[in-house]
Amino acid sequence: MGFSAEFRCIAGCAGGYPLDQVIYRCPRCGDLLEVIHDLAALQTRSAADWKALFAQRWRSIDEPWGSGVWGKHEWVAPSLTADNIVSLGEGTTALTKVPRFAAALGLGDVRVKQCGTSHTGSFKDLGMTVLVSMVKQIARSQPLRAVACASTGDTSAALAAYAAAAGMRAVVILPRGKISTAQLVQPLAAGALVLAIDSDFDGCMRLVQELATREGVYLANSMNSLRVEGQKTVAIELAQQLDWQVPDWVVIPGGNLGNVSALGAGFELLLALGLIAKRPRICVAQAAHASPLHASYRAGWADLVPVKAQTTLASAIQIGNPVSFKKAVRALRAFDGVVEAASEAELADASALADRDGLFTCPHTGVALAALVKLAARGEVTRDHRVVVISTASGLKFADFKVGYHEATLPGVPAPRHRNVPVELPEQYDAVRDALHRGLDAHA
Repeated sequence: MGFSAEFRCIAGCAGGYPLDQVIYRCPRCGDLLEVIHDLAALQTRSAADWKALFAQRWRSIDEPWGSGVWGKHEWVAPSLTADNIVSLGEGTTALTKVPRFAAALGLGDVRVKQCGTSHTGSFKDLGMTVLVSMVKQIARSQPLRAVACASTGDTSAALAAYAAAAGMRAVVILPRGKISTAQLVQPLAAGALVLAIDSDFDGCMRLVQELATREGVYLANSMNSLRVEGQKTVAIELAQQLDWQVPDWVVIPGGNLGNVSALGAGFELLLALGLIAKRPRICVAQAAHASPLHASYRAGWADLVPVKAQTTLASAIQIGNPVSFKKAVRALRAFDGVVEAASEAELADASALADRDGLFTCPHTGVALAALVKLAARGEVTRDHRVVVISTASGLKFADFKVGYHEATLPGVPAPRHRNVPVELPEQYDAVRDALHRGLDAHA
C-alpha cells in the first residue's frame, strides 16, 4: 500500500519535506520539524489487522521485522527501503512489574519499561536505527562526510554503534569529564571520532549544529525528527504488551525532551488508528539541578528560560537549554501532563528501592521513580492506577553510581536510605551462622 510520511513545521508553516532531505528546521520560521504520516492511507488497514501484523512480527527471526522499531515500519519511515535498514535488534524490551516498590508507595500495578536492555544499553537505539538507516539511503545519492552528535553519553554510544554497523564515520562531541567511563568507552570501542570539549552539553550542542551547517556532517541529535520516530515505538510497544490497554500514567525522565514528544506521538498515532481508546497521563521527571521544564510548568507553562545546568548524578539529563522544549510542552498539554523534579538524594534512594525488585536502575530512571514517589505521596497517583515508568538506560553504564550509593560516598546523598554492605566475617561456621540468622531476621 502507498504509505508515506514527510517533515512538517511544528508551528504550522505551509510545505512538507521528504524524510531523505537533509533538513532539521523549518526554512520559513526556523522552528523544529516533525514527521507527519498519511493517516488516510494507514486507516485503510483496520486496527485489528495492525494488531495482528505487529503480533506476527514481534521478536520474529525474519530480519529486520523482529526489531521493536522495524516491526512498526509503516508507522515509522515507510519510504525507507528494507535494504537500507540498519538494525541491531533494538527494542522489544521487557515491561517488568515492581511489586515491592509499588507496595512501598501504597500503589498497585507499577511496571518498568526496560529500554536499557536494548543493544547499546539505552532507549537511544530506537531513534538511532531510524536515523542511520535514512542516512544510508541518503548517502546513495549525495555525499555525507560523517554523522555527528553532541551527547552526555547514551546518544554517542548509539550513534557510534549504528554508524559502525552501517560502515559510516561517526563524530561524537562530549563534555569532557562529565560522563561515566562506561559511556565514554562505548563510542571509542566502535571507532568513532570522539571530541571531548571543555564545556557542558549545551555548549557541545551549539558546536555540533555549527558543524552540521558548515562542514557537511549529518546531525544526529533529537532536534532531528527521525530520532523521534524511532523513540515513539516505546508507546506502541508498551500498549502492545498490555494487550492494547493504556496505563493511567506514564512517567519518563526528561533532559533534551525529545523523549516525551516521541512518547506523545506514539500514543497519538495509536489513538488515531483505533488501537487504543484513551490517552494516558504523562509525567516528565527532571533532576532538580537541571529542570527548566519544571520551572516552566510551575509558572503555568511559561516560555523556556534556559538555565546553567548544575552537576547531577543523572548526567544524561544535565541539560539547561532543551532543544525539544516546544514539542514537550505541546505533548504534555495534550496528555494532561505534569512535571516533577527530584533532588540527588531522592533520585538515588528511589533507584536503590526499585533495585530491590531485581532491577539495576540508572540514575535517570531514578529521577522518574522519585517523581512517582512524589505523585503517590500527594495522592495524584493512587492504588487503582496502572503506572509505567520508562527506564532509559542500563544501570551497568553507571556502576560508579551504584558503588557510591552503597559506600555512602555520592555527592548530595549523605544518608542513603537503602544502603546495603557486605558482612565481613572470619572463616568460622558459628560466625557465619549467627550472621545468617541476624540478617534474615532483620528482613523478615
